[in-house]
Parts: sequence; C-alpha cells; structure tokens
Amino acid sequence: MIRRFYKDVTLGQCPGGWQVLLDGRGVKTVGGAAQVAPTIALAEALAAEWARQGDKIDPASLPLRDLADYAIDIVSADPAATAAGLVAYAETDTLCYRADPDEPLYARQQEVWEPLLGTFEAAHGIALVRVSGVLHRPQPSAALDVLRAKLLTLDPFTLAGTEAMTKLAASLVTALSALEAGHEDEPRALWQAVCLEEEWQADLWGRDWEAEERRARREADFLRACAFARLARA
Repeated sequence: MIRRFYKDVTLGQCPGGWQVLLDGRGVKTVGGAAQVAPTIALAEALAAEWARQGDKIDPASLPLRDLADYAIDIVSADPAATAAGLVAYAETDTLCYRADPDEPLYARQQEVWEPLLGTFEAAHGIALVRVSGVLHRPQPSAALDVLRAKLLTLDPFTLAGTEAMTKLAASLVTALSALEAGHEDEPRALWQAVCLEEEWQADLWGRDWEAEERRARREADFLRACAFARLARA
C-alpha cells in the first residue's frame, strides 16, 4: 500500500470520453496513456474507487482501474487478438459439454443449460454442437465466424470485460449472454448456471469452505467484469 497523495476526486471531459482527476491531474494507465473512459457512467465508477480509498491506497481495491488499464494498454492495441482468444473458448464452451446421458447430472444440465444455449443460438443465428463426455468435437466454423464478428464490434473496454467474464466462466456463451442481459439479476443467474456442476458435486460430496470462498470470489469478479463492460456501453 502507498499513502494517499490526493484530496479531491473529480471528472474531466476530454477527447474520447471522461478522465478521473486526482487533485486536477488526470489518471494514467500503467503503460503511461491517459486513462480515458468512453462513458461518463464508467468514469463515475472509476472515480468512486479512488474516492473510497482511505489514508493508504490499496491497489487490490481498484479492480475497475486495472480493467481500464488492460483495455487501453493491451486490448486496444490488437482487438483481433483478444477476439481470437475468446473464440477459442467457444470451441470448448462449458455449456456445450454435458455428462453422459445415463448420468443424473445430464438431466440437470439439460434442464438448466439447454434453454440458455438455445436462446443464445436463436439470438445470434447460429447452431453449436453439444458434446457428452470429455472428447472434443469441433464447433461449426460458420458459428465461430459469427461470434468472432460479434466480438470485433465491441469497443476495447467492453471486450476487456467480456474477456474477463469468459475466462472466469470458461464460457463465451455465458459472457455474451450476461453482456446482453435485459434484467439486472440475469448476470448473477447466468453465473450460477455455469457453476451447476460445481454445485452438483458440492451437494453430492459435501461443501468445503475454502472452495466456497473461491467460488464466491470468482462470482464477485464475474459480476464486476460484467458491470464494467455494461458501463462502458451505457
């Protein structure tokens, strides 16, 4: 931690959006670029992180700042590379991989995952392959091309948030569904759905508090990344 070096946190409008000002000086990224948020809603959320700091600054309590730095320094330099990495997740999307049909878990996956996947496919005009077991089966190239094109329409901030969600959920379908959710409770429900197998195992074999804490942290990270991405589009 470092000692707080500013008193006032304000916002300034500048080319490309809004920038957090600490005693009138604009915040910069780790790479030295001006940290300019594309929307005032996101800028206000970034400013709130700085305003909440006490006498000492805890870097771990500035996760939105870190995402903004990543969006500007990394994603904006090569959005196609980020999109390609996310399409790779679609190849093995969690929602497409089910237990064997004779296992009880399979019926639960069908009940929870199939409506989510079907809705996503209909919204994007694609069809994805369902797989039972662990053997990999490739997804249709036409579907992957549609998802790649969708990702390339996203600005670097939205893309950065979507990448964070995808990695946490091991599911591009879940991340894009959360991004496009119409109801504020939907991202949490999507996260809980993608954790179905973990919950199933916990109910079957008992719960471990360390595993529960890890899952709670991952849920918080997922919802924060979702909020970041949605604020970038506000």
